[in-house]
Amino acid sequence: MDQNAVSPLPDAQAPAQKPRPGMLKAAWKKVRQPLARSVAVKNALASVIAGAVRFIYWTNPAVAGSDDPNPVIAAQTPAIGALWHGQHLLGPAINPRHHKVVALFSRSADAELNALVAEKLGFSTIRGSGGRDRLNSVEKGGARALIALKKTLDGGNNVAMIADIPHGTPREAGLGIVTLAKVSGRPIVPLAIATSRRKVLEKSWDKTTINLPFGRHALALGEPILVPSDASPELMEQKRIEVTAALNRVTDRAYGLVDAPK
Repeated sequence: MDQNAVSPLPDAQAPAQKPRPGMLKAAWKKVRQPLARSVAVKNALASVIAGAVRFIYWTNPAVAGSDDPNPVIAAQTPAIGALWHGQHLLGPAINPRHHKVVALFSRSADAELNALVAEKLGFSTIRGSGGRDRLNSVEKGGARALIALKKTLDGGNNVAMIADIPHGTPREAGLGIVTLAKVSGRPIVPLAIATSRRKVLEKSWDKTTINLPFGRHALALGEPILVPSDASPELMEQKRIEVTAALNRVTDRAYGLVDAPK
């Protein structure tokens, strides 16, 4: 048998092997953790994202019918601004600079970068859980967060809070925000901001919407929702449903404004 007939190509003529997806993923995992632990890297990335948020907001002028937040802030401060997960990315950009706002972020590592971005956009932050039951959970930092948020409102400062529960049912308010309104006596103000140019991450649990530059934006604000200090569990559930419905209404209105023909 002629061995030359079955011998492999010489090394110089062997085709180059392409990196396998598994190899690239493994390489990324090796560098991801050190990057995630680097304070300098996280701060640099947060600065870039904050700059992008400002740029996107500046290049999306308000459409006719968009609400002006200043009269609402003047009338309702201190209040609890409520937004949905995945629809909140431009939220920090709509706050007038002379108003102090404290935002609640979860204690998860994933939320740390979001908190840094908010701080670079002028917000103060409190870390703790804000879900249906977790806001009252000491183990999750929820009770501490509730006390800190109440102190913030008692001090005359506004609070921004995501109403739905992380990785729960999207666009369904949890009891956390209703509990804060009950113990503080301050109103919940539903709000939504939308842009005409956007990218929706369809595979994300909350259909995260990435706002894009060079379009138009609309801000929609709902009527304030008050929760009595003596609210029963049944009334608390009614208020939770009310917050859900109000936030969905302002979200639909914001998108309706930016998607309407010029």
